[in-house]
Amino acid sequence: MPEVTIFHNPACSKSRAALAGIRAAGLEPRVVEYLKTPPSRAEVQALLAAAGLAPRQAMRTKDELFRSLGLNDPALSDDQLLDAIAAHPALLERPFVVTRRGTRLCRPTELLQEILPPA
Repeated sequence: MPEVTIFHNPACSKSRAALAGIRAAGLEPRVVEYLKTPPSRAEVQALLAAAGLAPRQAMRTKDELFRSLGLNDPALSDDQLLDAIAAHPALLERPFVVTRRGTRLCRPTELLQEILPPA
């Protein structure tokens, strides 16, 4: 089983940079293209909890979809935001990287260094 999992969007430069950083460290991660294979609501909730983030902190708030769904309403609960991410995985910021050493939303990609296993 891989030591590293990346929730990846190949169209995203930050996600590609994180994947390249993982491979440059000599690791071959499990790559989850989350737009093709979306995580469940429970998986998203666990991912956010492990990273210490609230749903709003892990959403693509500048995305047109975010605005068109009215998700910029500060009255929306975390549960409502999790429901939105589960229904529209493109709302999830990327890349998330999971290792034995922790989980990070690797924006900026330098955060990857905090959790990569030692060489």
